Amino acid sequence: MTELLDLAERVAGWTRDGEQVEAYVARTQDTNVRVYDGDVESLSSAQTEGVGVRVIAGQRQGFAYAGSLDESSLRETLDDARDNAGFGTIDEFLGLPEPDGVAPADLDLFREELAAFATDRKVELALELDRVVRAADPRIRGVETAEYGDASIESAIASSTGVRAHARRTSCSLYAYAIAGEGADTQTGYGWSIGRAPDDLDVSRAATMAAERATRLLGATKPASRRVTAVLDPMVTASFLGVLSGALSGESVLKGRSMFAGREGEQVAVPGLTLTDDPTNPEARGATPYDAEGLATRRNVLIENGVLQGFVQNAYSGRRAGTASTGSAVRGGFKTTPGVGTRALALVPGERTQQELLSDVGDGLLVLSVQGLHSGANPVSGDFSVGCEGLVVRDGAPAEPVREATIASTLQRMLQDVVGVGSDLEWLPGGAAGLTLVVRDLTLSGA
Repeated sequence: MTELLDLAERVAGWTRDGEQVEAYVARTQDTNVRVYDGDVESLSSAQTEGVGVRVIAGQRQGFAYAGSLDESSLRETLDDARDNAGFGTIDEFLGLPEPDGVAPADLDLFREELAAFATDRKVELALELDRVVRAADPRIRGVETAEYGDASIESAIASSTGVRAHARRTSCSLYAYAIAGEGADTQTGYGWSIGRAPDDLDVSRAATMAAERATRLLGATKPASRRVTAVLDPMVTASFLGVLSGALSGESVLKGRSMFAGREGEQVAVPGLTLTDDPTNPEARGATPYDAEGLATRRNVLIENGVLQGFVQNAYSGRRAGTASTGSAVRGGFKTTPGVGTRALALVPGERTQQELLSDVGDGLLVLSVQGLHSGANPVSGDFSVGCEGLVVRDGAPAEPVREATIASTLQRMLQDVVGVGSDLEWLPGGAAGLTLVVRDLTLSGA
């Protein structure tokens, strides 16, 4: 038994008659190195730990947290949560989850070698990334930032209803933002490499990506306004999936904030399009064997062959919806109560490469980035109008760059207008995977 799980079980064991108690205990060690103009701009390393306690009694919920794990803090936090429950709103659906029999996935997400990786080496990686970006192309005028970051996270949950869970994971990353220019024209581009241990990181990959993204839009102009078939770059597809994730949350449905509310069993996308959330996939950045309430995560099929199958739920939203938790509770740490969310959204990939899809399109627009998607897209109505940059597609090949343009449609129509799904599935930073997606009949506005 681990130290953190032992602490969580102790708190859960202090339950009184007529109440339920849950303890969430977490410890995080992280480091960040930022390089600017060839020198280290900042270096930070910190360890945080704490406990969050939920108490449910008399159909009321109370919550409290503390940034300490000593005996007195644990007891005081539980007492505070009990006091807060007395002021809670009565809600018949409140209640902690009970074990549901789903076995947790056996995931290898922790790398011991991260703890042994010296801070000096972390600094060297960030400085090397800065140097390699600058040397990648003569049009690179500078590097806005080059960063190394890592985190080691351990958490445990125990409750008076019998939930017991413990998980730990590591992550590390390199990020670079390059500045490229020709004459008076300036563009920026970003690149990354992510993994669970330093040996997974590839400086050359991150640098090349940043340089290419910065240089390929040099000379871009406003496009003519028209209806286009858009080929979405994997990063753009992942961004759109991030917006869809909110509409596929059971919590959003309960609050009347989902365009999919009441549409289970309906054809909401083209046949053949399947969308899953699978935190049991070790390749996903959000992979974890347990959700934020201690239930085993699982593969949830949200849209299958275009038909809406359902929503992700935590214990509360599932109970209110008359279903059950899908192992999809999330929380921002020990200072918050659980919400509902996806961790590893992905479309089932197709069989064609991006180049093959471009050839199929003939003429259109390769969208390389979008701006303002989360503010420019409405998950309730589905309307979106967002800024974009990319390359004109002519005769099946990328041509001149465009910028200062917008693409618009509705998310509902977009799902029905998909005409191609790429084979290039890639797990990206964040909670979704990307792949090339071809969508017809978007409104492109430019000059």
